[in-house]
Amino acid sequence: MGNDYRKLVRSSTNRTICGVCGGIGEYLNVDPTLIRLIWLICSLASCGTGLVVYLAAALIIPEDNTVIR
Repeated sequence: MGNDYRKLVRSSTNRTICGVCGGIGEYLNVDPTLIRLIWLICSLASCGTGLVVYLAAALIIPEDNTVIR
């Protein structure tokens, strides 16, 4: 049995602001641009609640600490 354990972390390589959407995209194996577009549409539809959720996610989801050389 392989180690298929995945952890949701903020991306350190695929980030625009805090790396939340990049981390979610990497976790779900989906293009982070698609996650960003979905997040933007939901934020606009909810009158900015998505921004509060994004900031909360940036505080809650840990940073990716892997070192790339």
